[in-house]
Amino acid sequence: MKNKKIPWWQPRVEKEDYAFIKQALDANFINEGPLAERLEKEIASFLGAKHAVATTSGTIAIFLSLKAVGVGRGDEVIVPDATFIATANAVELTGAKPILVDIDPETLTVSVEAVKKAITSKTKAVVPVHVTGRGADMEKILEIAEARNIFVIEDAAEALGSKHNGKYLGTLGDAGCFSFAANKTLATGQGGMIVTNSDEIFSRLRPLKDQGRPVRGTGGDDTHDTVGYNFRMTDLQAAVGLGQFAHLKERLARMKRNYELYTENLKDIKEIKVFPSTDEETPQWTDIMTDKRDELEKYLRGKNIDCRKYWHPIHRQPPYKLPDDNFPVSTELLPKSLWLPSAFTLTDEDVLRVCEEIKKFFL
Repeated sequence: MKNKKIPWWQPRVEKEDYAFIKQALDANFINEGPLAERLEKEIASFLGAKHAVATTSGTIAIFLSLKAVGVGRGDEVIVPDATFIATANAVELTGAKPILVDIDPETLTVSVEAVKKAITSKTKAVVPVHVTGRGADMEKILEIAEARNIFVIEDAAEALGSKHNGKYLGTLGDAGCFSFAANKTLATGQGGMIVTNSDEIFSRLRPLKDQGRPVRGTGGDDTHDTVGYNFRMTDLQAAVGLGQFAHLKERLARMKRNYELYTENLKDIKEIKVFPSTDEETPQWTDIMTDKRDELEKYLRGKNIDCRKYWHPIHRQPPYKLPDDNFPVSTELLPKSLWLPSAFTLTDEDVLRVCEEIKKFFL
């Protein structure tokens, strides 16, 4: 259909979701329980991680991971200027100070050189963000972190299913954090997951998310050895995640297919740069850069094709306001960057229609 609305992203409830939700309801226990534990095990097994901890959101996953490695008031945590503001907010929540740094112009992930320059005696951690499924330069980041004795907490919110040198993103640092928000490959409404191969970090995460209890208690005469919070995922949320998990591989394959069609059909348009993706990576969304970003976005919307502009650089947001001069790459490139329709619900015909309209705009 020529006038069919093409969404930028579209969640999809699977038939399996209903079966798992019924299981949760029939058990008459819809708080965190066996289904949340099962989702943890499924994600850990899929990623090849030793441990997984379900949380209420990706933001809280980052917060809890930072807390688990001892980040707190007086510390500094390095965060790229190009990310959803939640990454910086999670640092702020610990009482530490987010130190914004510039990005790599080829990938929009954190600049290794900028990380090096930002490290001080107060630096406790760095949070590389795998922007739209593209891996940050983890070898160099891990090398720097080891030499300077700082922790690496991966923001892999947009990278579920992406690999780097044979290992899944999110499993390379001290901990990795995923989001199950509505615009992610697995969408539980809200929700997140932490994975780690560290027994020590895992032993801290469990009580941190459950009021200081290392194991689930009664709410009565429990022992609370440490301070913790209530950031548990419910079995209702986990039920939705488990139903969608059965379709994870086909969703990832469709997203890769979208990217391949875009790169092949837009390669001759000189006014556009399609950001790179390796064979091991799965683009959460296909993104492009063009000097005519705003005009193109308006044109596509006029053709019933949805898309999304990139985030403002965090340093331009009022809570984290800093001079543009410190961030030349993000200041220049983010206002030119656009996410194209990338939903796993799209068909080849949908993607090709988007490509044709982009060609008409430029040619």
